[in-house]
Amino acid sequence: MSKLKIKRGDNVIITTGKKEIKGKTGEVIEVIKKEGRDPRVIVAGLNIVKKHVKPSASNPQGGITEKEASIHISNVALVGKDGKAIKVGYKIEGDKKVRINKKTGETL
Repeated sequence: MSKLKIKRGDNVIITTGKKEIKGKTGEVIEVIKKEGRDPRVIVAGLNIVKKHVKPSASNPQGGITEKEASIHISNVALVGKDGKAIKVGYKIEGDKKVRINKKTGETL
């Protein structure tokens, strides 16, 4: 599996998908990377779905809850300082490999 350019804590913009979330930005909560499956990300406050929950000991009422659903990693892009989507590259500085903005050359 290839290395992913988006990490937890990054600010991303939704580039494609439902019109309710397209163009909105948020912080990556989790990156889901499983063998044999496409990588996905969960973005805070975006792609909210309703989930029906059975009553349990911790939640005796049950009911309908809302939670963030995952988005395919190809449908999100990192956000630059100007608020637009950027492409990510890598550069070696000293003995560290750092992510850079391909257009401006700034480190992320």
